[in-house]
Amino acid sequence: MFSEALNETLVYLIKDDKVLFIEKKRGFGAGFINGVGGKVEAGETIEDCAVREVKEEVGLKVKSLKKRGVILFINNKVEHILVHVFVSDDFEGTPKESEEAKPFWIDKEKIPFDKTWGDDKFWLPHILNGGFVYAEFEFKDWKLVKPLILKKSKD
Repeated sequence: MFSEALNETLVYLIKDDKVLFIEKKRGFGAGFINGVGGKVEAGETIEDCAVREVKEEVGLKVKSLKKRGVILFINNKVEHILVHVFVSDDFEGTPKESEEAKPFWIDKEKIPFDKTWGDDKFWLPHILNGGFVYAEFEFKDWKLVKPLILKKSKD
């Protein structure tokens, strides 16, 4: 199924025990809060996509990334998205709102999981505390059905 999956990225920027989230204003995921990210374009590396998406969505220049996870999302048993999850505390600038995203900082211990995707509560705290996650989640019409596989490790 990995060969059929679309590659996407997700970046969580960290500063002073706070995490930058965005309120997605349009498109896929509108209304949810999430990290910054998007689809890998043809000819682009996964890391280049992560850096580009942060610049486009919130105006920050990421200087380095740490990969913290690989998550396969399966929707209605036919749609597959492979998300490469990164964190960074090495970036420049001040977050700015764009047509797509409204950025805001949240204390990493106070994330409102009722406003995130249903799977986030299973893996996000672990990566924000320095761990790595391999996971697979099944959705029906983008509502979480069950976590299928979840493997957590430290670096």
